[in-house]
Amino acid sequence: QVQLVESGGGLVQPGGSLRLSCAASGRIFRINAMGWYRQAPGKERELVARITSTGSTNYADSVKGRFTISRDTAKNTVNLQMNSLKPEDTAVYYCNADLYQSSLDVRPRSYWGQGTQVTVSS
Repeated sequence: QVQLVESGGGLVQPGGSLRLSCAASGRIFRINAMGWYRQAPGKERELVARITSTGSTNYADSVKGRFTISRDTAKNTVNLQMNSLKPEDTAVYYCNADLYQSSLDVRPRSYWGQGTQVTVSS
């Protein structure tokens, strides 16, 4: 099995910063991409940022210039540095990984963490 464990959420004032971390463990052969999604109350889950095994990144327009995603491929971890936070960033943030568990796998499978709450409020 595969586990994704997130940490770093919390309460922060507008304009503040938080750093989210996610570690993948278990039966992992190779990770294609890791990313962060978020879901606010009453809204659908949306992509925040994603990084591939080659280091290519993409971000939601709403977080460009404020959030930075990084990855340690040797440790199977991904981080999200969030600066200049806004109340509209309030959501549960989920870590995601697309990975192969075996060299025999034809296509990667997607795994999710349990989510960590980020609240931006004064």
